[in-house]
Amino acid sequence: MTGASILVADDEPVARELITNYLARDGHELHMATNGIECLRVAREILPDLILLDVMMPRMDGLETCRQLRADPLLAEVPVVIISTLDDRTSRLNGIAAGADDFLTKPIDSLELRVRVSSIVRLNRYRKLHESRRELETAYTALKSAYDTTIVGWSRALDLRDQETEGHSQRVTEMTVRTAQALGLAEADIVHVRRGALLHDVGKLGIPDSILLKPGPLTDEEWAIMRMHPGYAYEWLMPIEYLRPALDIPYCHHEKWDGSGYPRGLAGTAIPLAARIFAFADVWDAMRSDRPYRAGWPVDRVRSHIAGLSGSHFDPDLTPIFLALHADDQD
Repeated sequence: MTGASILVADDEPVARELITNYLARDGHELHMATNGIECLRVAREILPDLILLDVMMPRMDGLETCRQLRADPLLAEVPVVIISTLDDRTSRLNGIAAGADDFLTKPIDSLELRVRVSSIVRLNRYRKLHESRRELETAYTALKSAYDTTIVGWSRALDLRDQETEGHSQRVTEMTVRTAQALGLAEADIVHVRRGALLHDVGKLGIPDSILLKPGPLTDEEWAIMRMHPGYAYEWLMPIEYLRPALDIPYCHHEKWDGSGYPRGLAGTAIPLAARIFAFADVWDAMRSDRPYRAGWPVDRVRSHIAGLSGSHFDPDLTPIFLALHADDQD
């Protein structure tokens, strides 16, 4: 263990020299104060790992100094060891009441001092480590929440661009996550599935409105442009490290089990599982939603449509699982 920063507050030069000699051999960094007021000033400057505090000092005694240390938010958690010539029960209780963590009596035993200091420093560093971990966990949780809130905002912006599909991203995300949970995917993987589902159409930001919002059928040339949106999603999301594991859905959700999809013509299990799961939700919501050129389909018709595409569009092993999850859905 590396040495600690220790502040010794004692008005007796001999006592300070003895403590310095005892603790310097263990690699500790020693700082000195000759009274309570000086101790408070130095402590605020160096923020020590431990304070050794004599009781009988001029200007401000050790007990009052300890109370002031405990009242200072900057120093309240610094361990304090009271050093006194008194070894009676009342003196010890007074030291504890003032906020001391331990109590040593003069004349100081060198071995006891070194062992006590080592133990207190080790425990204090362990406490600080746990506090740092909790702070990191809190910061990480807040960061993840900010990330996910941003992603939800992106998905809503995408939906608002085409009011006919408003709410589509949220609906398909809920269905996709539900299916992933039914399949027993780990929660850590479902986090990425959820993000990918919310961002499945982010690549359409690169598609001109004249094509994306065209009321009639697309020409072959326009379809060629439309089919570029998974590639755009890959280009935009791949450099973002925390979104890289969520890329499977935005990049591969238009692939089909029989290899007839795009952009890469993947077939079977070469299609990432997340994209195969998402495909069901995407088609289900598209068929159930009203469009200017047709009304949304009833549930039974959508179920029959999906069942009919098992083995061509959809993974045949996943089809019955998805349909079972929606067996009780009503129009």
